[in-house]
Amino acid sequence: MSEAIHISVRTLVEHVFRSGSIDSRFRSPSTLLDGTRIHQKIQKTYQDSDQKEVYLRTEIPFDDFSFIIDGRCDGLLFREDEVIIDEIKSFSQPSEQLEQGGYPVHWAQAKLYAYMYAMDNDLQEIFVQLTYVHVETLVKTYFKKKYQFSELVTFVGKVIEEYVPYAKLLHEHRKKRNESCKELAFPFDSYREGQRKLAGVVYKTILDEKNLFAKAPTGIGKTISTLFPSVKAIGEGLLNRVCYLTAKTITRTTAEEAFKKMRSGGLCMSSITMTAKDKVCFKDETVCQKDYCEFANGYYDRINEAILDILTNETGMSREVIEIYAKKHTVCPFEFSIDLAYAVDCIICDYNYIFDPRVSLKRLFEEQKKQTALLIDEAHNLVDRGREMFSASLNKELFLQLKKEFKGVNQAIFEAASKLNAWFISLKKENPDKHEFTVDQLDEELIEHLIHFVECSEQVLQTETSQTLLEAYFMVNNFLKITELLDEHYVIYAEKIKNDLTVKLFCIDPSKLLKQMGKGYRSKIFFSATLSPLSYYQDILGGEEEDYAISIRSPFSSEQVDVYINPLSTRYRDRDQTKDSIVSAIQSLIKNRPGNYFIFFPSYQYLLTVYDQFKQKDAETRTMIQATGMTETEREAFLEAFKPNQTETLLGFAVLGGIFSEGVDLIGDRLNGVVVVGVGLPQLCFERNLIKEHFYQKGKNGYDYAYVYPGMNKVLQAGGRLIRSEEDHGTIVLIDDRFLQRQYQMLMPLEWQQYTVGSP
Repeated sequence: MSEAIHISVRTLVEHVFRSGSIDSRFRSPSTLLDGTRIHQKIQKTYQDSDQKEVYLRTEIPFDDFSFIIDGRCDGLLFREDEVIIDEIKSFSQPSEQLEQGGYPVHWAQAKLYAYMYAMDNDLQEIFVQLTYVHVETLVKTYFKKKYQFSELVTFVGKVIEEYVPYAKLLHEHRKKRNESCKELAFPFDSYREGQRKLAGVVYKTILDEKNLFAKAPTGIGKTISTLFPSVKAIGEGLLNRVCYLTAKTITRTTAEEAFKKMRSGGLCMSSITMTAKDKVCFKDETVCQKDYCEFANGYYDRINEAILDILTNETGMSREVIEIYAKKHTVCPFEFSIDLAYAVDCIICDYNYIFDPRVSLKRLFEEQKKQTALLIDEAHNLVDRGREMFSASLNKELFLQLKKEFKGVNQAIFEAASKLNAWFISLKKENPDKHEFTVDQLDEELIEHLIHFVECSEQVLQTETSQTLLEAYFMVNNFLKITELLDEHYVIYAEKIKNDLTVKLFCIDPSKLLKQMGKGYRSKIFFSATLSPLSYYQDILGGEEEDYAISIRSPFSSEQVDVYINPLSTRYRDRDQTKDSIVSAIQSLIKNRPGNYFIFFPSYQYLLTVYDQFKQKDAETRTMIQATGMTETEREAFLEAFKPNQTETLLGFAVLGGIFSEGVDLIGDRLNGVVVVGVGLPQLCFERNLIKEHFYQKGKNGYDYAYVYPGMNKVLQAGGRLIRSEEDHGTIVLIDDRFLQRQYQMLMPLEWQQYTVGSP
């Protein structure tokens, strides 16, 4: 029995016929919308007997495979004795740059549709027409050819023959993968307490096509507890792909290591780790143009060979592995990883590849989504990341700059920027005494000015380069996109900073849009040690009543950690008075219990104040301080200093919610304790107060939503650095009198609730 391979017409022809270079010279992001608009415009000119968006499907046996190919042709036209397949394509480059006779990939697409229709309707000949339409001038260029059915049979056979090596590679890999997934045993000698429970509920969630919110303690092994059952689900045919989403590089490494461990146990499964374009680019500047970058020049002529090579020889495609093969085949490492993402079994990447409407992996078709599970690591981070992804802002200063830059150079840009600058000035005049204020709604005049600015910018950017104009163009485009999403989950506000004025479309509640972007996937697993309280995270991350939720107790005993609450005030107004007492508490701790400690503060300024005071009193103790904008090498060196069995004390001063308070594993004596100064509340500000008021109006505790829950999350993350295994022991000191209040104690893990008031 032949194996069925389902593929769309477009995917097939793009694989076989795409050629040429990557060229990211300016192109309007509205091209896709223009394409849809133009398709509809052309289709409206069809005669009554003609058909549009005709679904066609065929099955072609080849070797041991049966290729099921389908798609929708733009038009099916009937003219006297002629049957015509019409393929409509929009283009924006000058008409003289249109390839004479049309592009091979477009002919291939139309010929495949022609083959299917002729086959189904027993036609011996059929016409194929390419209709090219310029997006601005709407000038149409037609290319038309007649094909005998026998010619199309030969053509389709050659296309399939070209595709077979890739199809065969994927098919054989998936066969091995599925068998190895079925046979794979849990890659450790035994489950930790709670680990089996988490793995079991993840598998059931995928089986039942549900979503899960899981609060699972630090050190339990959440990565393997979510990946292993997902791998088993692939073996059972429930899934074909897993996306492991995370906010931090360090947790991506943990996922890579989990795959290495499973592969050493016999797993045959491919994974890729996505890296941001500016980090992985080989050139000094990220300019994706063929005349600047040899990795962009001719990329599509070499990419199929590069993909076959890496998939034949590698399973774990980390950044380093991708770079090796990208250099070998002279292909752009970023675009290479994007193309590979559609072929591999697991994608390890940042949240934005799935949830950000501007950069998501848009080619994951609905059918593929249904066979894909999202594993969302450290899901508490998705709240603020979601707000960021769905918000947009504009500032006056940029338009003032453009006004100056284009005066006497380009009248259209000068006038468009002047109008926008004037709009900001009038908004300032309407609110003379306010530094921050809400705006009820955006007036139509602003939207018109912005649309006009985009149109003027597009004309200039086709032929000229201006960094300021390009920056403004993308900012305005993004702003206009977000205006389409505005609803009760948004607040519009303005903020004055010196002479500048910024208007922000602020997504206060990202739940609806996160749910929308995650729609269609078989299962979404949100997990973190600090999804506390679960009800808050279910609400704000777009959970629904039928979702599953689980809270797993820590496998570590309360005897492993000594918790002290020192009831000093760390409120802003009291900080000067209590900094001496905080320094004394740290000194008392290291005198009685020498070792390696992290000391976390709610802000960098507060950290510096206490650090200076500490150094005045104790110049001998070895200290390190988290610097702003540390490189990965500097971070690694910072953590490397925390060595086991040291004879002298080491204090690492760091910021709550920063790079060292999450995803850091310092096992055993590398870390002996954690001091947390303050309850982590975000700084009082206009934006946080808008969040507070918004949720109060929704009948929820707005102060908790805006301040308490995000703050305590940082505290729990910082404290979670300490106990990472059954052998770890240590001390946690919580410095703030509010830790004794019920609303904060309810958010603490059980093992912290056996505390002593005072200092060690």
